[in-house]
Amino acid sequence: MNRRDAIRLFSTGAAAGVTGLLETSAAAGAPQRAAAGLSPVKIRDIKTILTAPDRIRLVVVKVETTEPGLYGLGCATFTQRAYVVQTAIEKYLKPFLIGRNVDEIEDIWQSSYMSSYWRNGPVLFNAMSGVDIALWDIKGKRAGMPVYQLLGGKVRMGADCYFHAAGKDFVELEERVGFAIGKGFRHVRIQSGVEGLATYGAAGPNRGTGAGPSGGDDVIGPTNPKAIWESAKYSRMVPKMFAHIRAKFGDDVELLHDVHERVTLQQGIQICKDVEQYRPFFIEDPFPPEDNDHFRLLRGQCSTPLAMGELFNTQHEYLPLIREKLIDYIRIHISQIGGLSPARKVAALSEYFGVRTAWHGPGDASPVAHAAQLALELASYNFGVHEGSGFPQNTQEVFPGCPEVKNGYMFAQEKPGLGIDLDEKLAAKFPFPDGPPNFDYSWGTTRRRDGTVIRP
Repeated sequence: MNRRDAIRLFSTGAAAGVTGLLETSAAAGAPQRAAAGLSPVKIRDIKTILTAPDRIRLVVVKVETTEPGLYGLGCATFTQRAYVVQTAIEKYLKPFLIGRNVDEIEDIWQSSYMSSYWRNGPVLFNAMSGVDIALWDIKGKRAGMPVYQLLGGKVRMGADCYFHAAGKDFVELEERVGFAIGKGFRHVRIQSGVEGLATYGAAGPNRGTGAGPSGGDDVIGPTNPKAIWESAKYSRMVPKMFAHIRAKFGDDVELLHDVHERVTLQQGIQICKDVEQYRPFFIEDPFPPEDNDHFRLLRGQCSTPLAMGELFNTQHEYLPLIREKLIDYIRIHISQIGGLSPARKVAALSEYFGVRTAWHGPGDASPVAHAAQLALELASYNFGVHEGSGFPQNTQEVFPGCPEVKNGYMFAQEKPGLGIDLDEKLAAKFPFPDGPPNFDYSWGTTRRRDGTVIRP
């Protein structure tokens, strides 16, 4: 080997050795840098905030972390059993979850679900929802992007909303529909009172669903009914209501109606057949969840779009309706099934069966819940419609950063996480309304004339 070849061989080997050394060092340092850049953040505390800025009992969960200033908000609102949910969070979930890594959202959900042998149900699921949604909020803040980006990014600019229009009669209802259309809403739910009856969702005797509290010897019961409901008169009213509103406003507005389960099997089928000619966007809850099999009988009778699900808790209830294409819109209340994690799975499942989402979003879903379901709606191809038309002033002040409604669309706040916050000091100025048993009396008090309680 001559001198020149020896030098070339040495140089090549040295270069290879240096390169190998650098690659080894880089490989060894990469995990360290990654670990340093994403150090574990753990759950430090879980708080339950009870507030009623517009006299609706809202339960909000605040998950605080070991990273100073980093926290997330979630909705755990079960307005009729708010204190029970508070107990479930503070006495059971909180001690179970303190110290957990906030990034482990799916495992926290699964392990929380299994933390009680007798699992599921609205109390446990709402408690779990508060934590789950808060963890997604934290995840978005850590990533520096809105939650909808974590779910795949936008497939639409905003969520089309529907407005609740109700009146004691068709004339008053007509005024409310006109108001909604004037505000830019393209979808309107129509509810009319029925003379002499305690009608759901509209004015009338004991407005709403039932009677108020009574005391002394005047206790409401099977021998002393107060708020009276009979479904036959209502069943004859519904198609007349659709005919009236269609004649007045034409075909450009999408009309919805909530039966709210208060009819017989035959009446539910007849209503859906009678309104078919008026092309409703959907008819909601023609039957109670206890009677899901009725949808098989209804589906072969007419093409009226059907919505169902706000009382569902588990997949045992909604899976058959989705799989067999017995409904067109899934109406699950996302905190009722445990939060954003299970809701995104329901949305994905529904897409493959041609079912669209119309998550339950009335006043007793907090603005935090609306922000969470909006994030999912913006990223879901099979989104149908968003229930809600904005938030009252007091609620907006307690929850700065509420999603904004313009021209009938709900828009997300373009901030990391859910984009919404909670003013705890202001929230404390709106405590739950006084009076045992600390829930509204409108459920369980509406009865037929013979005293039979109405479901729901």
